[in-house]
Amino acid sequence: MRKKTLKIVLAVSFITAGFLGPAAAHHSHSMFDLEQEITITGIVTSFMFRNPHCFLYVDVEDESGTLVNYWIEMAPIPRMIQNGVGIKTFQPGDPVTVNMHPLNDGRPGGNYITIVAADGNTYD
Repeated sequence: MRKKTLKIVLAVSFITAGFLGPAAAHHSHSMFDLEQEITITGIVTSFMFRNPHCFLYVDVEDESGTLVNYWIEMAPIPRMIQNGVGIKTFQPGDPVTVNMHPLNDGRPGGNYITIVAADGNTYD
């Protein structure tokens, strides 16, 4: 009986340990250049208020006049609520200014630092 219990405990431990790697990888910010900050100003196209992270999508006009859609990763819902952000804070068509750490690979997006909303409120 004791040997069987030990085997079950070991099996559960190994299974649980297998989930730790993906969980740690999920919380990695290695895809962002944390040494650099950029600021974009544009128009909200979408705001996804969902877990595990909220996302803000913003159209920004580049130097040639082409619209580029940036995606900005934000914090989980509980932290966003603590910072005053709700499901209707950012609406399509709203102008915003986003200060963020850009993606390392040059795609248009990043991890937000602060966002100034259409009403002038700053969220961090």
